[in-house]
Amino acid sequence: MSGAVIITGASGSLAIPAIDYLLTKYPNYTLVLTVRNPSHTDPNTERLRAVITKHPKAKASVRKLDLSDLDAVHKFADAIIAEVSEGKLPQISAFIANAFYWNLKTQADLTSAGLERSLAINHVAHFALALRLLGDFKPDGRIVFLGTEVHIPGKGGPLEKIAPSLPDNLDDLNKLDGPKDTDKTGKGFWRYATSKLAVIMAGYALNERLKKDPALSQITSVTMDPGNLTDSRALRTNTPAALGLMSRFFVQPLSPLLRFVNSHNRTTAVAAEGLIELAVGNAHPGERGYYNLLDEVKSSEESYDKNKQEKLWAKSLGWAGITAGNTALKTAF
Repeated sequence: MSGAVIITGASGSLAIPAIDYLLTKYPNYTLVLTVRNPSHTDPNTERLRAVITKHPKAKASVRKLDLSDLDAVHKFADAIIAEVSEGKLPQISAFIANAFYWNLKTQADLTSAGLERSLAINHVAHFALALRLLGDFKPDGRIVFLGTEVHIPGKGGPLEKIAPSLPDNLDDLNKLDGPKDTDKTGKGFWRYATSKLAVIMAGYALNERLKKDPALSQITSVTMDPGNLTDSRALRTNTPAALGLMSRFFVQPLSPLLRFVNSHNRTTAVAAEGLIELAVGNAHPGERGYYNLLDEVKSSEESYDKNKQEKLWAKSLGWAGITAGNTALKTAF
């Protein structure tokens, strides 16, 4: 097997073991790995480079990409399209939309495009990249979005103060917090969970359109919930101090045991293997849907609402700057 595999957020807690596993088991792939900060002063990017160095024959490049900057997202897509056209990169076998963002500490902030940052990074940027790059996929390529069970109302535990749901007016997702929004953690968690609901719903809508496009009908989109990653840095990133302390002194030390408490708890190493097997097609080849690791499961009731999917799709095209002229998906509009 060969081809290009593009992974966003490549210096993240899940991505680093996934890249190590991919280079170990499937060394013929060419990896394009995006990070927000490619400098040698960033410790997480240096961990990524150390993993690549372990594999002397690795074909991998680390590239800067700020997913909150939509202009940068489109320029990155333009570069990849040009490199495939010129033969500098092979066709794309898989796109793994791994990067994520949440902010449980302060009020919402908007990107330069006027999008709430969680929505912009988790959904809009990845939606834009998927649609921009479809024309350069291998015929049986795969798109993997990352979901989470907390998109289902009641699954967010004590962090869930507002049930995740798409508002009737989707532009309300990009409103700043009002003076009455004093619970920054609860509102931030709602923004994160709702952005992941958008990811899942757009993935379903994408599959319906792929199936109807003769040139792209064998490309599949799946969304994977990697689980509660007990050794992830997530609980120490943009979170209140109490969550960071809980992660450092309770969750991470007990990481090997927590899976016995809840099967949804798992380490990044376990989730990484499932992610790569799903991405390169050895797991569920040709299939589409929503997965808890490698088990197909039901997503939330709202996520199957076709009318909401269509409204979200139309709005996402505008948010992401997708036009008939910059995507190969003929059924996009």
